[in-house]
Amino acid sequence: MKLIVGLGNPGRKYEQTRHNIGFMVAEQLCREFSGSSPSKKFDGEMSEIRIGSEKGLVLCPHTFMNSSGKCIRKAFDFYKLNLEDLIVICDDLNLATGRIRIRRGGSAGGQKGLADTIAHLGTDQYPRLRIGIDRPPAKWQVVDYVLGNFNEEERPEIELAIMRSCDAIRCWATEGITEAMSRFNSNAA
Repeated sequence: MKLIVGLGNPGRKYEQTRHNIGFMVAEQLCREFSGSSPSKKFDGEMSEIRIGSEKGLVLCPHTFMNSSGKCIRKAFDFYKLNLEDLIVICDDLNLATGRIRIRRGGSAGGQKGLADTIAHLGTDQYPRLRIGIDRPPAKWQVVDYVLGNFNEEERPEIELAIMRSCDAIRCWATEGITEAMSRFNSNAA
């Protein structure tokens, strides 16, 4: 069983914001893999999918980005998973818009949802898929930028990144993280 967590903020106000790219990928995974209707679990919403022969649980924490770890830890413990069976999907200011990067583990790199997950899991050694949203324009505050919507020029790149992220999750779930990193980290957005 795989636990796939899309990070974001709950509520209509945040639906299409840069910070909610993890939720967008989670929604697309559920469409692509015929996910069950979401149920409220672990302070979030969870759907079941099947990727090949692998059962997947798609979780969107409703604890807000900076407190995502609490929700993730509850689900992780309930299903008695190994760290390699968890992947967290989030935005990344340090990657160009639309670029994706998969890692086995590592620092949060300033991403507060990842930092809270590290704090709750007690380790930074869990897989993550980061999707680039680029740095804010000059004179923009980071919080205003990440909580803002994608502009028209970014939309095609983001739609492609969402689809590539779903392909990367499929690869991770069925062929492993080494193959997913090899296949998806080498390609530009």
